[in-house]
Amino acid sequence: MAGLNSCGLSPLQGLKLTTLRPLSQFTTLRVGGAAEWLAEPKNIEEVKILISWAKTSKIPCQVIGAGSNLLINDSGLPGLSICMKKMHGSNLNAKSGLIEAFSGEPFPALARNSAKAGLQGLEWAVGIPGTVGGAVVMNAGAQGGCTGDLLESVTVLPLKGGEVFEIKKKDLQFSYRHSLLQKEKLVVLAARFHLEPGHDQRELSRRTNANLNHRTKTQPYDIPSCGSVFRNPEPLKAGKLIENLGLKGHRIGGAEISKLHANFIVNRGEATAQDISQLISYIQKTVQEAHGFLLHPEVKQLGFDKNT
Repeated sequence: MAGLNSCGLSPLQGLKLTTLRPLSQFTTLRVGGAAEWLAEPKNIEEVKILISWAKTSKIPCQVIGAGSNLLINDSGLPGLSICMKKMHGSNLNAKSGLIEAFSGEPFPALARNSAKAGLQGLEWAVGIPGTVGGAVVMNAGAQGGCTGDLLESVTVLPLKGGEVFEIKKKDLQFSYRHSLLQKEKLVVLAARFHLEPGHDQRELSRRTNANLNHRTKTQPYDIPSCGSVFRNPEPLKAGKLIENLGLKGHRIGGAEISKLHANFIVNRGEATAQDISQLISYIQKTVQEAHGFLLHPEVKQLGFDKNT
């Protein structure tokens, strides 16, 4: 790994950078090795400085949000890891229904604040434990709603450096749990949504709370996980396929297929990233042998030889 002197800190203009920071602290699975370098920018200008520094230093650069849909290898990640969680904040216009939010804004907080402002459309998002940026990239959804339906545009920056620019919804190629941003090396800085204004605040808050209560009762929110592991092979449901094969409770090391919801892998306290990766592969193999098709993971895997 490169040293401070070999990378040079002067281009960082005083930004704090830590080394060998355990990335298990930055994922909801609570697994993952150390980042060679880690930064937590608070605004767009700091993101630009960090990406420029990585480019000048000729080191890899990757971006993470709340780490709720992420599996990082036990060996950690080389180069610079940028965590966007501190780049949060939003502006809601109760009259027009327009919302502007930075990429690190927690998606559940945006859902709650929208309901309080009488803006309808994000009630389903309260149980998704990620950031706005992550939700846009993955086209996150639940209970019939999805991010792409409400988005107007995103503000992005090339991961290899360059100028900030905007991409309109029509150019983001949204489909089920997919967007253009999964293929292009772009950093989501902010997003613009349009919700329906003028609704009863109490009713929206009631619906929002009901959605959260349903998810906490049917999904293992009290144990570290990465959320839904696999995309649903529509019209089938991944969780039901896995459950019907008797895989609930199956363990590899400290990783377990949830006994509450079979499309969740939980960390029972001593899991490694390798345990979880092997359990994902085991589920894929078992389902493929039984049904003849491969389940595709929603969870993004970083630092592995394969990114399934």
